[in-house]
Amino acid sequence: MFLRPFCAVLGGLSLLLGAQLAQAAEVNLYTTREPALVKPLLDRFTEQTGTVVNTVFVQGGLAERLAAEGARSPADVAMVVDVGNLMELVDRNLSQPVESAALSAAVPAGLRAPDGRWFALSTRARAIYASRERISEADAARLTYEDLADPRFKGRVCIRSGQHPYNTALFSFLLVKHGESWLRDYLTALKGNLARRASGGDREVARDILAGLCDVGVANTYYVGLMLSGRGGDEQRRWGQAIRTVLPASGTMVNLSGAVVARHAPNRAEAVKLLEFLVSPEAQQLYAEANFEYPVRPDAALHPIVAGFGTLAVGDVPLPEIAAQRVRASRIVDEVGFDQ
Repeated sequence: MFLRPFCAVLGGLSLLLGAQLAQAAEVNLYTTREPALVKPLLDRFTEQTGTVVNTVFVQGGLAERLAAEGARSPADVAMVVDVGNLMELVDRNLSQPVESAALSAAVPAGLRAPDGRWFALSTRARAIYASRERISEADAARLTYEDLADPRFKGRVCIRSGQHPYNTALFSFLLVKHGESWLRDYLTALKGNLARRASGGDREVARDILAGLCDVGVANTYYVGLMLSGRGGDEQRRWGQAIRTVLPASGTMVNLSGAVVARHAPNRAEAVKLLEFLVSPEAQQLYAEANFEYPVRPDAALHPIVAGFGTLAVGDVPLPEIAAQRVRASRIVDEVGFDQ
C-alpha cells in the first residue's frame, strides 16, 4: 500500500526531471536569412539531435538588437548574410571565440576567424550576367568587372543600387584591388554606361537583358539557380535562359552567409553543435541543393546548375578586408551620385 503512492511520487519527479531536461535541449537562433531558406536545415538538426531551434527572424538591425539586449540576450547563434554584417557582430564584441575540431576541419581557413569568432556557412559569387543573344560565348568568357566601365558598354549595363550590400561588397573588393582614386573613376564610368537607373533586384537584371534594355549586368549566382529551376515560375525561367553566367577568371568576388556564437549565449554547447551541424556533409549538401549556394566544404558537391557556371576562381582579397572597406566604398558611391 505504501509503495504505490511512493512510486507515483517518484514517477512524477522523473517526469518533471525529464521535462526539464527536454526543455534545456534548445538553441535560440537570431537570423536575417529568410526562414524558409534555413528551415529544412534546422528541422534536420532537430531530428538528429532532439534539440529544438527557436528561430527569431530579424529583418534588419540584428547587431543593434543584440547590443541592446546585452547580457540578458537569449540569442545563442546569430546567422547573417553578407560579410559586412558578419564582421559587425565581431567588431562590436557580440560574438565569442569557439574551439571546434569539426568546424576547423570543415571550413577553410579563409572562411573563418583564426580565433573562432565567426564562420562562413556558404558562399555566393557576384557574377556577370551577359546576353546569350547579343554577346558571344567567347566574348562573355573574357569579361571582368573592370570591363563594365569600358565605353563599348555605353548604355548597355544594368545593376541594382550601388548602396545595396551586395554591390557595396563588390565595390569594396575593387577598392582593395585598385585604390580609391581608381574606384571613383570606375563608378563614374560605370554610371555613364547604365541603361537605366541603378535599382531593382538581381533577377531584374536578367529580366531587362531578356527585354533588350541592357546586354550585361552584375548579380549573384544563386538567383540564376532560382530562375532556371522554375521556382520563380515560367516567366523567371525565361529570364534565366536569356543570360550567360560569367565568373570572372581574373578573380571572382564571393560573399557569404555565416554565423557566430553570441557573446552571452545561454546555451553555448548547443550553439556550437548547431554550427558543427551546419558545416556537416549533409547540411552543406542541403545548402547546395536548396539555395544554389556554394558550400564551404571543399568535398561537398555543387548543384548541377551551379556547376554549369564553370570553375570559380575566387579573388585574392580576404573577406575581412572587403568588410573593412565598405564604409569607404559606400561613401564613394554617394560622391559620384551612382544611384541618382
